[in-house]
Order: sequence, then C-alpha cells, then structure tokens
Amino acid sequence: MTKAVSFIFLLFISPFALHAQTGYDLWLQYDKIENESVKEEYTEQLNNLVLYGSGPTIEVAVSEFKNAYKGFFEGDLPKALSIQKNSLVIGTRENLPSYVLPSLNSDFANINSEGYIIKKIFIGNTPATVITANTEEGLLYGTFRLIREIQLRNNIQEIALSDSPKIQIRVLNHWDNLDRTVERGYAGFSIWDWHHLPELIKPEYVDYARANASIGINGTVLTNVNASSVVLTSQYIEKVKALADVFRPYGIKVYLTARFSSPIEAGDLETADPLDPEVKQWWKDKADEIYAEIPDFGGFLVKANSEGQPGPNNYGRSHVDGANMLAEAVAPHDGIVMWRAFVYSEHDPEDRAKQAYTEFVPFDGQFHDNVLVQVKNGPIDFQPREPFHPMFGAMPNTPLMMEFQITQEYLGFSSHLVYLPKMFEETLDEDTFVQGEGSTVAEVIDGSLANKKLTGMAGVANIGTAKNWTEHPFGQANWYGFGRLAWDPYLDSEEIAEEWLQMTFTNEEEFVNEMTDLLMKSREAVVNYMTPLGLHHIMDTGHHYGPGPWVDDLGRPEWNPVYYHKADSIGVGFDRTTSGSDALAQYADPIAEKYESIETTPEKYLLWFHHVPWDYQMENGHTLWYNLAAKYQEGVEDVEEMVETWNNMEEYVDDQRFEKTQMLLQIQLKEAKWWRNAVLLYFQQFSEMELPEFIPEPEHDLEYYQALEFPYAPGISPTWH
Repeated sequence: MTKAVSFIFLLFISPFALHAQTGYDLWLQYDKIENESVKEEYTEQLNNLVLYGSGPTIEVAVSEFKNAYKGFFEGDLPKALSIQKNSLVIGTRENLPSYVLPSLNSDFANINSEGYIIKKIFIGNTPATVITANTEEGLLYGTFRLIREIQLRNNIQEIALSDSPKIQIRVLNHWDNLDRTVERGYAGFSIWDWHHLPELIKPEYVDYARANASIGINGTVLTNVNASSVVLTSQYIEKVKALADVFRPYGIKVYLTARFSSPIEAGDLETADPLDPEVKQWWKDKADEIYAEIPDFGGFLVKANSEGQPGPNNYGRSHVDGANMLAEAVAPHDGIVMWRAFVYSEHDPEDRAKQAYTEFVPFDGQFHDNVLVQVKNGPIDFQPREPFHPMFGAMPNTPLMMEFQITQEYLGFSSHLVYLPKMFEETLDEDTFVQGEGSTVAEVIDGSLANKKLTGMAGVANIGTAKNWTEHPFGQANWYGFGRLAWDPYLDSEEIAEEWLQMTFTNEEEFVNEMTDLLMKSREAVVNYMTPLGLHHIMDTGHHYGPGPWVDDLGRPEWNPVYYHKADSIGVGFDRTTSGSDALAQYADPIAEKYESIETTPEKYLLWFHHVPWDYQMENGHTLWYNLAAKYQEGVEDVEEMVETWNNMEEYVDDQRFEKTQMLLQIQLKEAKWWRNAVLLYFQQFSEMELPEFIPEPEHDLEYYQALEFPYAPGISPTWH
C-alpha cells in the first residue's frame, strides 16, 4: 500500500459511526443538535470553510471538523476560496493572508509552538472565525477545541480563546507486552496487534490517535516498563515505524521502553555496563537505526534496578551513569530519556517510602539536559491515597516528570467507578515548600519554579481491546482527565468532569449536576472502603484485587501488607516520624514539623505517618477504632448513594451504557462491603474492641475472607510494578 493510499484509508475508514452507544467513540460524540434555535446560532457563525496551507496534520484537522459539522448539523460545511461573511478560517500563522494577521498579532505573543488561537475577527466589515497557530499541531488542537465548544453548547458568536500546553511531554505509558497481554490492564488485550504489523493498520489506531490529540496528548510509550529487548530488533522497529506513521499527523510521537541489558540480549556484548565504550557505541548505533526509520522517534523510557529489572547498579554504576549514557545516544536526534525513579530493593532495610529519594536526590543537577526523572505521584505505589512524593520538593536542579496511574491497579480495577482526576488534582495542588510556601507540585513539574527547559507528565494507560476502550464506561473519564491536566495542571477537576459528562452523555443540566457530584465524591468513597485514615498497600497479593491485610508470607518484606500497617495490640500504622523510619525528614521543614505530631497530622495521612493506639481519641471525640470502622461504613454508604443516583439517571442514558454501569455499581457495592467486613474483622483481632453498632453483622467470618483466592484475576504478568 502506498503512503498516499494508506493515508486516505486512515482518514476515511474510521468506524466511529458504526459503534453508536457502545462507548467506542469516547468523548468525540458528534450527535445531531436537536434544538433548532441552537443549531441556527452555530450555523450562522460557520457559513463556509476557508483553508490556508496543506499537510497531513492540517488535513486531519479539517477532516475532523467536517465530520463534526456533519454530525452536529446533518449537512456539509461548504468550502470557499476566499473569506466571506462568517467564514471559518483555518491556517497557521505562516499561511494566513497578511491582511488577517493584524487582528491576531497580539494573541500570538501569548501562545507557544503547540498553542492555538480561536477568535472572531473583522476583516474590513466581514466577520470571520479564525483558528490559527504557529504550527500544524497547534492548529489541530485548536480545531478540537472549537469542536468541544460546540459539544458543550458554548456561545461562539464573540469567541476569543487562546491556549497553550503548560507541559511539553504529555504521554501515555502502555504497560503492554509483545504477546498482547497488558500488565495491570483491565480492559482486554493490548490494542497493538504486533503479529500483523506493519502490514495491517487497524482503524482503532487512528481513533486512538484522534482521541489523544483531542485532549493534547502528544506521545505514547508503546511497551511495558518491564521491557523486552525484542522490541529493539530490526523486525520490531519496522512495526513501530508503521504505528509512528499513523500517529504523526495527530502530533503524537512514539517512545519505547529500553531494557538496560539489551546490548547483551539483542546484541552480542558480554556486558551492559553504561561506562563501557562498546556498550555506549551499541546504544548509539541502535538509536541511529531507529531514527533512520522514525525521524521523530521520541526516545526511551527506562525502568532500571527495580523489582528485578537490570540496570546500572548491576555494574556498580549510578542511575546518572545509566540515564546519561542513553541520553547521549539519542541527543543527536533531539530524543529524550525518561528515567523512572520507582526503585526499591529487598536488600535495603530502609523504609520503602524513602528509597527512591535516597537513590536520586544526591544526584540532583547531574543528569543531562535531555533526561526527565519520572516520579510516581506518591512514595509507595499508586495507592488510593498517598502524600506527594518527597522528591518533588528535593530536586530543584533536575527536571522531574509526574507519573500518574490511569489504570486502577489498586482501586478496584475496571469494576469500580473512581474519578481519578480529583486525586491527580490533590497531588498537583500539594505545597512542597521547595522555594517557600506556595511551591506546588504543579509548579515543580511544569518547570515554572526553576525555569526548566524540559517538562513532562505520564499516565499509565487504562486502554485495551474492550469495545469502549476502558471496560468501565466511566473509566474513559480518567483518560480524558489525565490529558486535560497534562495540558494544564492547574485545571479544576470538577470542571473537567462536567466537560466529559456533557461530551460523553448529555448536556441535560440535571444529569450533569447529579453525575458531577457523584464523580467528585467517588474517589473518597474508594479511599473510605479500602484504605481510610492513611492506611496503604493492604491489597491482596500479586493481583492487588480485594483486601489482604493478613498477607505476611511473600519473599520480600515490602511486598507484604503487614509491612505497611504494622497492626499490633497497641495500635496500627507506620511510624515515619523521628521515632520511626524518619521518612518525614525527606520533606521540607514546615511539612515535617506539622506531621511529626499526631495532633497536627491531617487525618487523611494519620496512619501513613504514625502508629496510633486503638483507643486514641481523635478530634471528633471518638477512638481511632471507632473512626476506622466509621470510615469503612461511610465508604459502603457512599457506594449505595452512587447506585441510587445512577438508577435515577436512566432517562438520560442509552440502555447499553446504563445497564452496564448499573451492574458494575452492584459489583462495587458488593466489594465495598467485602472490604469493610474483611479488614475490620482482621484488625479486630488486634484491637480486641467491639465493632460499633452501626457496622452490620459480617456475612462471613475472617477465615472465609482469608481463604478466598483469585488465580485468574486480570492484569497479572510474571513481573510486578
């Protein structure tokens, strides 16, 4: 298939219209606007299309708007050769006629290379709406923004919008294996059909790119961080090239995970020592090979010396040695290296929450300019709630890249409705005090605190072969919300929820209001029925499905839930103050001083930082035991309220998505009760206190819950994260 024919195929064989009501079309639903007066208001402002410039990205932008226009208004947007009354004018700054620019020059001063301008202007006495940008990618983002404005039924009569991403590298991390299994994936198999690539280009690849471009995601890491060297072979580089060719018109670069031992496994060397000249040359040659096929290849993501993965420490070298070696290999091609800070060792007796800080902070400022150190939002591992990672407040001279998890590894998988942008926002808003009060995590990762030249945010994807991409219909909101916050980490998660609901379901006010409230409360509900008051990592072993606070027989101490809750006859919780592991010393003084005392530690982090007596009297006058039980019961009641709210939404939702969500909510309610009963029965052995009267009699005894096994729970791979 020639490149031209292939591009036409990609552009016009999108199956969105064939999958109505399955959720396949995500938030890109261009349904007919039924209200005639609303329709007339829009079509009056968009009489025809005038296009300046050409190119693959401009073509997909124009095609997208034409498809949206046809869906909204059931007619074609006429194309004109010159600007007329109420034309829609699309073109980059370079391609627009000179007589259009005077009305836009001041706006261009406010956008960067990926930013856009959407503005109603007058050219003489002729009104026109202009979408423009410095680059074709910006033009594409602006086009999707105008479509969104129509989806949200916003007034475009006097539209004047300009926006730019605040973060440069906005990527999805796919933990997809080459055999199409997905580690911590709960929506089917990998969408990458490696066996049939490069010849078979599936329409899903195009729609994946469209969805990501619509929210400003500009990169995708195709493979699991527990990497395989096979993907770096010539056979697979050809397959990766095919995907890169699909994604390029949508402004999306491809990245690969690099297994550190690849010079041995995919080459013929006897070592992978990053300071060995032959190893350095091997990686440079490999980079040259990749870039010869994929000139805009983004670079490498690396997990090294963590959970058994090979790395520079194997050779007595540091993370700086490993990251800088790879950075030198891709630097001539403007590539980057994203080096994960998720490291801990069974040979290190130090509190696991401290180990990444200990390994990385001493090297602040020593990484090459094209290295981003990728740090999880919290110091343990994507828990329902964690304090922010202390590294965000301790490496002012190193670009730190945020890593959020969109897939719900520790939050009920795709069975539970959990709106994660609320959690993302909570982390981004935290004050690190790195430059005094008001130095938020968001300001660290967008580079504004220290004028960083390279910035990034990654989200571990929740995408699979499920018809609706994410299995749970509301799992799509987490993909959407991640993209919006990666574009602008200062956005309000409630406004994002409202947007997504209107674009995905309906603009009906009652539905949007009720469901926004449900979404905003959903994450706290999960925290309550899983890990309230700072409890963490008490999920069952391996698959992380359901409660397992009793697990104590795993080969590594920090894989056992008992390591984290430390329940005994006195109390429960991990002491991270000066009397314990002193992990608090890794935070700025105002935080450390506040959290050192039980009395001044926020209750949401209480058991994260303190071992608290069961009979400790909390602020409300009740004991810790009473409050712990109350939180678990509150979580169950929260889900009961979610069920009731959703049942009242039936008139606004198609049957298929309504019924599926209804059934999933029943699973969530059942499992919330399971969590409450199992965990309270387990901890009761230590507290030796009666369950408060508001806790219903558990359906089973503790032995029943401890005996449950789930050998085929989804998302398990031979290696863990």
